[in-house]
Amino acid sequence: MSALPSKASVSPQSGPVRRLGLYDGWWTVTAAALAACLALSACAWISLHLRVDATLHTAALFVHLASLVLGFGAVLPADYNALLYLTGRCTLRDALDSTARLHVPIWTGLAGLVASGVMLHPNLGSAPTRIKPGFVLVLTVNGLQAGLLNRRLTHLDATPPTTRLMAWGGATALVSQICWWGAVFIGFRNSQG
Repeated sequence: MSALPSKASVSPQSGPVRRLGLYDGWWTVTAAALAACLALSACAWISLHLRVDATLHTAALFVHLASLVLGFGAVLPADYNALLYLTGRCTLRDALDSTARLHVPIWTGLAGLVASGVMLHPNLGSAPTRIKPGFVLVLTVNGLQAGLLNRRLTHLDATPPTTRLMAWGGATALVSQICWWGAVFIGFRNSQG
């Protein structure tokens, strides 16, 4: 007969168990970035081996453009909220709250761009086309670390952000804009030839 612990000998938990979150620290963000890198590599491989007919290609192009409107269209007001805070036209809390509501459309747009891009027969022999997935990877990693920045800024309460956090935020917005505009430019250039 096995000895089972009695109810009296089991110590009660002090509270609910907290689940591991994406923005718990740099190690969780790094793990997510590695997973994103693997996923984007898999998408590139699939795009080289997948053949779609003209109708599916047209549908994928529509989804690609709609995803661009959704994702980049949500990034612009997010960065605008940061400018409003920097110019003293809103509080940090207002800027963070407004931006938090934009995370779902930004990530949905980015995922739609990647998924539809797989079906658009990208010419990975072309240097600009090889740069575009690089922009997407940097954009993804930048978005992941931006979530960690957002979490740290949210926990500031009423204290103003440090110069380091402000520089981190500025660099995040700059990288975001360079990657989005760069990918748009390459996509436009590729559609002309």
